[in-house]
Amino acid sequence: MMRFTYPFLLLFGLQSLLFSQPYTIPETTKRILFLGNSITYQGQYVTFLDAYLSMKYPNKNFEIINVGLPSETVSGLSEVGHAGGKFPRPDLHERLDRVLAQIKPDLVFACYGMNDGIYMPFDDHRFKKYKKGITWLHDKVVKSGASIIHVTPSIYDEVKGPAYANVLDLYSDWLISLRYTLKWEVIDIHWPMKKYLEERRQLDSTFVLAKDGIHPDETGHFLIAKHLLFSLGEKELSNHNNIQESIQNYQNSTEILNLVAKKQAISKDAWLSQIGHKRPGMNKGLPMKEANQLITEINKEINLLIR
Repeated sequence: MMRFTYPFLLLFGLQSLLFSQPYTIPETTKRILFLGNSITYQGQYVTFLDAYLSMKYPNKNFEIINVGLPSETVSGLSEVGHAGGKFPRPDLHERLDRVLAQIKPDLVFACYGMNDGIYMPFDDHRFKKYKKGITWLHDKVVKSGASIIHVTPSIYDEVKGPAYANVLDLYSDWLISLRYTLKWEVIDIHWPMKKYLEERRQLDSTFVLAKDGIHPDETGHFLIAKHLLFSLGEKELSNHNNIQESIQNYQNSTEILNLVAKKQAISKDAWLSQIGHKRPGMNKGLPMKEANQLITEINKEINLLIR
């Protein structure tokens, strides 16, 4: 049955790109939080977005905080023997209250789904757990006083397993449907990445966006940042192929990008350590006071280069 629904899902996903409306960040927004799994923790797409907004809108002074946690789910599920049996997948339920209380964001971007089907063929029980977790997350963020934008999961390369690639198609289309049924803000990165991969594969059958089928390379992270920014109204990025093209018209753009990457690396580990989590093997971040001092100095350098 899943084989027959796939063409419809692909069409639905592509239509959602054509008719999606841009989201305008409110003028009062200062602190923007990113939640997600290892792809968010990798952080390149967050860095690209931060750097672009810093250069284009230097007077807005957005503070962009990434607390993505590798292996995490919003469904609370974990496969038997995860990480060789060393630990179960961390569950966002365990830490979200602390995240919201300590960071106090104005706007939250949340990207879950990649781990939530636990790399198994489609199963209705797992799908219900994912939907329940997303709804819980949405309600928690709104109750805290922040706005939330949901982001569809990035793609699982079907070369590594067509069954799980189809699971993420289904999860993504359900999220997209909530734009219409519940009037949620949802940005789709899944179908644009899938379309890009299919087009490149027609030219080069060996092309990949993620060597392991999961974690995008720099091109994949740029695609994520590009479609997030495009949905925020930055339409000029539509024909850009990499972050360098997107920032080339700004003075000192390469230096600024490198400084933003440095700032993001310090910030995410410091915040994760400050907030606490149950995922072993993570970097120990600097104490927040020390991290904030370094971040303040980096921001001064960035502002000098921009102005």
